[in-house]
Amino acid sequence: MKRPLLRQRILSSAILSITAATAPQVLFAEEEKAMEEIAVVGSRIQRNAEFETATPIQVMDREAIEKSGYTNLQQLFEKNPAAGNGTFSTRGNNQDSTANGAAAVSLRGMGADATLVLVNGKRVAISAFAESITTNFVDINSIPIAAVERVEVLKDGASAIYGSDAVAGVVNLVLRKDFEGAEVSADFGGADGYDEQSVSAVWGVNGEDSNLTVIFDHRSNTTLASVERPGLDTANQSPRGGMDFRSSRGYPGRFIVDGETTIDPNCPAGNAFGQTCVYDYGPWTLLTPEAERTGVLLLGNAQLTDSVEFFTELAVQHNTSIAQGAPTPLDEDAGLTVPINHPNNPFVGATSIGVGRYRTVDAGARQWDIETDNLRGVFGLRGTIADWDWEASVQRSRSESTQSGDRTQGWVRTDLLQQEIDAGRYNPFGGVQNPQSVIDAFTTSLVRQGKSELRGVDFTLSGELFDTANGAIAMAAGIERREERASDIPDDQFQRGLIFGTESVSAAASRDINSAFVEFAIPLPANLDLTLAGRYDDYSDFGSTTNPMANLLWTANEQLSLRASWGTGFRAPSLAQIGLGPSQESLFFIDSYGCAINDAYCASTDYNIVFSGNPDLDAEESESVNLGAVVKPIDNMQMSLDLWQITQEGKIDEVPFGYLYSQFCNDQNSTVCVRSAALPGESLGSLQSINSGFINIGEQTVSGIDLSMVYSGFALAGGDLGLRLDYSYLAEFERVELNATGDDFINRDLAGEYEYPEHRWAASADWSRDTFAVTLGLNYIGEFEDTPDIDFDGTLDYDTNQSRIVDSFMTVNLQARYTGFENMVLSLGADNALDEEPPFAIGDGDSDLYGYVSSQHDPRGRFIYGKVTYNF
Repeated sequence: MKRPLLRQRILSSAILSITAATAPQVLFAEEEKAMEEIAVVGSRIQRNAEFETATPIQVMDREAIEKSGYTNLQQLFEKNPAAGNGTFSTRGNNQDSTANGAAAVSLRGMGADATLVLVNGKRVAISAFAESITTNFVDINSIPIAAVERVEVLKDGASAIYGSDAVAGVVNLVLRKDFEGAEVSADFGGADGYDEQSVSAVWGVNGEDSNLTVIFDHRSNTTLASVERPGLDTANQSPRGGMDFRSSRGYPGRFIVDGETTIDPNCPAGNAFGQTCVYDYGPWTLLTPEAERTGVLLLGNAQLTDSVEFFTELAVQHNTSIAQGAPTPLDEDAGLTVPINHPNNPFVGATSIGVGRYRTVDAGARQWDIETDNLRGVFGLRGTIADWDWEASVQRSRSESTQSGDRTQGWVRTDLLQQEIDAGRYNPFGGVQNPQSVIDAFTTSLVRQGKSELRGVDFTLSGELFDTANGAIAMAAGIERREERASDIPDDQFQRGLIFGTESVSAAASRDINSAFVEFAIPLPANLDLTLAGRYDDYSDFGSTTNPMANLLWTANEQLSLRASWGTGFRAPSLAQIGLGPSQESLFFIDSYGCAINDAYCASTDYNIVFSGNPDLDAEESESVNLGAVVKPIDNMQMSLDLWQITQEGKIDEVPFGYLYSQFCNDQNSTVCVRSAALPGESLGSLQSINSGFINIGEQTVSGIDLSMVYSGFALAGGDLGLRLDYSYLAEFERVELNATGDDFINRDLAGEYEYPEHRWAASADWSRDTFAVTLGLNYIGEFEDTPDIDFDGTLDYDTNQSRIVDSFMTVNLQARYTGFENMVLSLGADNALDEEPPFAIGDGDSDLYGYVSSQHDPRGRFIYGKVTYNF
C-alpha cells in the first residue's frame, strides 16, 4: 500500500528564517540594504525585503562573504548546517570519480540533484560529467565567488515556482551589477604541503541611462597528496583499528597455473594472503587535486525608452584540474596469458599460465587532465505597462568538459600488453620494473568528452490585481520553454574493452520542457498574508506534472510572527539516468559465494558494477511542509525555529545490490552476475562484474529542526559586537527500500548513521571598532555511526548492526581586518586555526578507504591566508 505523502505525525510548531539574515557563518546585512525592493528566491512577486516570508530563507550578502574568508562557493556551502550528504567538492576526486574537478551543494542531505541552483533567478547548464554516474548537478566551481553579490538559500521545496529539482531547496546566486569604479583584490593562503592564490578585478561605469560591469577572476591551488597527511596515505587502516582495504590486484600478482590459483613466489610476506598478493594503492591518492579557474563576466543594462530596459549577462569560465588513481589493476576478465616459454617464468613445468590479479605499477599512476569550458549568455527586455512589470529573456548556457590522458600517464591497453608478454619483453613476475621502451609499447592515450546545453526563453508578468480592505492582491505569472541536452562519450578503447580497472561512463539524452506558472499574494484580515502558487510542466520524455503551493504568514505583533508553508514538488529523471549507456563504478565487497568455493576469492575486492539507463523512468514526486515562528524578544535580537519535513515517492534508485548478489551471483551462468570460467573441479569462477540499472522504487522521509539566533549592536570594549548561531538537527531520514531477497520492503533510518550526523551548527562573533575588526567562527559536525556495511559483504546492514562512532569534528576560524588605509581593506585569517585532524573512520568500503570520511571532514588542516582589496 502506498503511504500518503503527508504523515499525520508531522509536528506543528515554529519555523523561522529572516529574509535578510546572513548565512550560518557570519554576519549581518546592513539595515539600509534590507529595505531594497527585491524578488527574493522562492517568489516571483517583488516585495520590500523587510517583509517576512512564509518560507525559511537565508541571505549572505557581499560583506558577509568577504568576512567569511572563503575563496570559493564550495567552501561556503560545505559549512552551511542546512547542507548535508551529497554536497561534494574537488576533495577526494580521483581518476574513478565521474565528475572530476567539480563541486555541488546538497540541501538537507537529499542529493545534489534535489537542490536547484540558479544564477540571477535563472537556470544554468548542468555539469557535462555527472557525479556517481547519474547525478546531474550545477557545478558551483563554474561561478567565481568574486562575481557574487549575495547568496540566497531557500530551505524549502519550490517546484510550484521553479519546476524540477527544487525538492530540498533552492540556491540563487545573485551577481554583482550596477558597479561604478574599480576594485582589485588578491589573496594567498597555505597549509602544510598545499597553497591557494587568487586575483580578481571588478570594473564598472555608469552612463546616463546605462551601466556596464565587468568582472575578472583567476584562482589556482596546488595538489595536496595523501602522503602529506600521515595515516591517510594507506588503504591498510588495520593499525589504526580499521580495515585492510588493500587490493587483490597486486604487484607482484597471482596467476592461474594449470587451473590452480597461485601466488607469485616473490610476493612479500606482509602482502601474502593465501594465494593473493595484495597491493596498497593509498599512497597514489590525491586529497585535493591541482586546479586552476579563470572567469570573465559582463553584466549590462540600458534604458531604451522611459518604460523599457535592455539587459544582458555574458559569462565565460575556463577550469582545469587533474585526477589521479593507482596504476592499472587487471583481473581474470582481461584474459591475459603468459607463454610457458617466457624467459622469466618462475613456474617450472607448468603447461598453462593465466594472469589472475595483477597491477602494472611500473607503468605509473593513471592520470587525467580535465578541462571544462562554461559559456552563458542571457539577453532580455524588461519594462512596465499600466503599473505591471514584465520581463522577457532568452538564454543559452553550455558546459563542455574533456578528460584526457596520454601514454605517459599510465593508461594500459591489454591487447598491446599481451603482445609484449608474448614476445617475452614484458616481465609480469616478481614485481620488477620493466624497461621504459616496453612500457611505451603498451600504454596509450585516451579522451573522454562531455557536453551539456540548455536553451531557454521565458516571459513573466507581475503586478497588483486590485485593492481590498486588507491591501492589494498581487500576482505573478509566466511561461517558459527549455531545451536540454547532455552527452558523455568515453574513449572508443573503453567501449572496445581494451582498458581495464577504470570506471567509464557513456550517456546521451535530450528533452524539451514547456512550463507555465502563476502566483498570488493575498492579504487577509487579522494581519494574515496568504500566498498561493501553481506550476504546470510538460516534459517530452516522462510526461507532465502540476504542483501547487500554499504559504501563510501571521504577524501577531512586532515581536512575533508565525508562518506555515506546504507544497508538492518533483524531480525529473536526469538525462544521465535516461540515456546512460553501459557505465561502470567499483564497489568493495567480499564474494561470499565464491569464497565458499575458493579461498582466493575471500579478500574484499573492488568489483565493477555496470549500469545502464532506463528511458521509462517516471519523475520523483515530493511534498514539503514547514511550520514556524519569528521571535524578537529584545531590540537587535531575532530568534527562529523551523520544523520541516520533506517526503519523496517514486525515488529513482539503483536496483539494490544485495538483491542482485543474493539472487544471481550463486549461478555461474548468470548474465546479471558475470564470472570468469570456473577452475577445474569448482562450480563458480572469479567474479568479474554485476549488471544493474535504475527504477522508481525508493521512498524517503526527511525531517528536522533549524534554530537561528542573531544579536547585533552589542557595545563591547568601545566597539560593536554581533553574534550569530545556526543549528540544524536531523530528526529523521527514513528510507523505504527493497530487501536483499527482493520480496519485501524495509524501513531504514539514516539519521545518525554513516555520513548523516544528527547535529550540525555554525556560530560566529564579529567585533568592529573604528578601522579594526575581528571575526571568530566555529563550525561543528556531529558524530555519526561508522561502517554502513559492517561485514563488507556489499549489503547495507546499518539498521541491524551497530558499529563504532565517528567522533564529532569542530574547527575554529579567525579573521582580522584593517581599513585604516584609504580605499584599502587588509585581511589576515586562519581556517581550522587549531589544526584539528579529521576523526578516524573505518569507512564505507567504497569512497572512504583511508581512515576518514571525505564527504564530511576536511583533511587540509590549518590554512592561513592574507588578502588585500583596493578600490579606486
